[in-house]
Amino acid sequence: MAEAHQAVAFQFTITPEGIDLQLSHQALNQIFLSGVRSWKKRVSRMRNRVIKGVYPASPSSWLFVVIAILATMYMRSDPSMGLIKMIQEHKTSFPHMDCTQGQTMLSALVFSTLLWLSLILALRFCLKLLLSYHQWMFEQHGRVSNTTKVWVTLLRLLSSRKPLLYSYQTSLPHLPVPPIKDTVSRYLTSARPLLTDPEFERMTKLAGQFEANLGNRLQRYLRLKALWATNYVSDWWEEYIYLRGRGPIMVNSNYYGMVTSRLPLNVTAWTNATKTNILHLFYLHVRLGQSRVPGTVIPLCAAQCERMFNTTRTPGVETDVLQHWQDSEFVAVYHRGRFFRLWVYLAGRLLSPRELEHQIQRILDDPSPPQPGEEKLGALTAGERVPWFQMRERHFSSGINKRSLDCIERAAFFVTLDDEEQGMRGEDPAGNLDRYAKSLLHGKCYDRWFDKSFSIVIYKNGKSGLNAEHSWADAPTVAHLWEYTLATDAFQLGYTEDGHCKGDVDRSLPPPQRLAWDIPSEAQASSSLVVAQALADDVDCHVFPFRDFGKGRIKKLRVSPDAFIQIGLQLAYFRDRGGFCLTYEASMTRLFREGRTETVRSCSNESSAFVRALETKEAVDQCRHLFRLASERHQNLYRMAMTGAGIDRHLFCLYVVSKYLGVDSPFLKEVLSEPWRLSTSQTPVQQMELFDLKNHPDFISLGGGFGPVADDGYGVSYIIVGEDMINFHVSSKHSCSETDSHRFGVQISKALQDIMNLLADPKSQTTSKCQQAQPQSKKQL
Repeated sequence: MAEAHQAVAFQFTITPEGIDLQLSHQALNQIFLSGVRSWKKRVSRMRNRVIKGVYPASPSSWLFVVIAILATMYMRSDPSMGLIKMIQEHKTSFPHMDCTQGQTMLSALVFSTLLWLSLILALRFCLKLLLSYHQWMFEQHGRVSNTTKVWVTLLRLLSSRKPLLYSYQTSLPHLPVPPIKDTVSRYLTSARPLLTDPEFERMTKLAGQFEANLGNRLQRYLRLKALWATNYVSDWWEEYIYLRGRGPIMVNSNYYGMVTSRLPLNVTAWTNATKTNILHLFYLHVRLGQSRVPGTVIPLCAAQCERMFNTTRTPGVETDVLQHWQDSEFVAVYHRGRFFRLWVYLAGRLLSPRELEHQIQRILDDPSPPQPGEEKLGALTAGERVPWFQMRERHFSSGINKRSLDCIERAAFFVTLDDEEQGMRGEDPAGNLDRYAKSLLHGKCYDRWFDKSFSIVIYKNGKSGLNAEHSWADAPTVAHLWEYTLATDAFQLGYTEDGHCKGDVDRSLPPPQRLAWDIPSEAQASSSLVVAQALADDVDCHVFPFRDFGKGRIKKLRVSPDAFIQIGLQLAYFRDRGGFCLTYEASMTRLFREGRTETVRSCSNESSAFVRALETKEAVDQCRHLFRLASERHQNLYRMAMTGAGIDRHLFCLYVVSKYLGVDSPFLKEVLSEPWRLSTSQTPVQQMELFDLKNHPDFISLGGGFGPVADDGYGVSYIIVGEDMINFHVSSKHSCSETDSHRFGVQISKALQDIMNLLADPKSQTTSKCQQAQPQSKKQL
């Protein structure tokens, strides 16, 4: 059994003379220091609330207004045009003040405060109007209109003060509800390349009937919600797309992120430096996130950052619940089948990286074996949600199991000290990278806690990565944290020559606490592990760096890198499967308050026309022309999605309203049931100011990936690394005979090369299509 480590503040014994009270001064001192830190945090939060609450004004501006009003009154002038005197006449407001001069001063103070608050509201209104302007996104690079120039000037003027993380929240516009006519029209346009003429004619008729009858009724309810709610999409999206899913969230929902390809100098196997610097930096990011926001002219909604730490998804019968706690001073650590609570704060101060390294070494040196059922306990979070809920209610709702489970769920985040080695180096770098991805996506199915907001995985050879739960936020929020951690670790914290963290160690630190369990045999023989292992074994992951060229060469062609890659994916899929499919590309809507994502339907009439022209060996000039049209169309679709004019979130919300009203729509039912056989996402590099991207490209994350959305489809994630490399993550299922992640990876590389060859040489006399024999599938070898 695990030992219980407790700090006893006082003891007492009963003697013949009475009660002998013995106080522990050290323990009381720790309690005092902890209380001091708690009050400091409260004061800091209150200060931050005031600063962001009055933004874009400042608290000091109130004093300026008061002094200005008093100064004008001293000069025998009434700036309030009688309002101060009117306030003064209401003597009932100041019953204990008889002095006329004092009442005048107090009336001026009240007026100044009201005037200051009115100015703040006016500034916020102006800021919201400015942030509602999105035409700048649709202007060509280098051709900025005068309207946009004036808009940028005004926005910078109102945002001249350095904002905090949540300063812009109340000034962000609400996501607009598109006209139903526009959404239906855009849907039919997006569906055209995927349907035959009879199918398209039938769908057009269904859409017309929906728009003319039920659609307008559902739209009225949706507009009413948009007037009342902060965002008409996000709460339903979180509940129905994520929390109501009853299947495993491992692979199906959670996603992973990789670390860079370079390790810190002189860090060898089982050296704890990389582990502890990461833990230390995550807690620094907590502090940073409460007080600062990266400098940008265009603010993004920060609502997703609120639940980054101290958050857990807990299972239910019909729906899961996201639980978030205000603070947590510890992390939960898993190592060789044992769970530990590792305190990151001591006496109100954050432990140094060297002290955390010392504490982790204690965990590594702990020889105690796992308790019965402890080693594979995490599999409960990897399987179906209802069995996990039932097991939780029966065996983890009281006693020692509940206390230990609370330690995991209330932790800031989860850490796995993996006893395997991962990375892309060695005798088989390509295969190692694929195994690295699979390990981060699902591991052994029981050595991650998939319910936590995110879990850090640190391997025996110092490589690391993370696995993130999806319902609380989208990947860019986690990527922002990951970028900050990796860059600060490499360029600011650093390591000693012998590969340890810098700093001193307080040898009196209490050891990490083993969590105790009393797990019955029924909970140990869980079916969740069987379900999870079958799901994990079915995932086919392939990660590969495309090094032939990157965004530098693409941008020289005056083409959007994202559009270039997305059209390349359409070409690759056509060659792989012999046709087109409904394609999902994630786009953010964080220009709006509480915005999350929108879908860009990358398979368009223009992209399919280009692919067909290329594959049928049409003239080079015609292929180039069609590619330019496809690229411009894709960029326009992306901009429309970001500015609230997308298709899928609007149709999704209309469908939810129809379910609440108990009415069926054949049109909505068919649209919402269409499979996304190609699901794609770009991992953006957001904080380029952290380090020199050109001279240190190896310090960028290799991006991350996710499981396939459809059983017979592909999941593709990519990150543009520097100027000369694009890293791809491809996933599919072994159980589908028509898909193969490695084969599709080859097709992606070839498609990008063929498009570049087409665009790069205007005088080329060769045909636009330069096909080779189709690569053999690894399933056929």
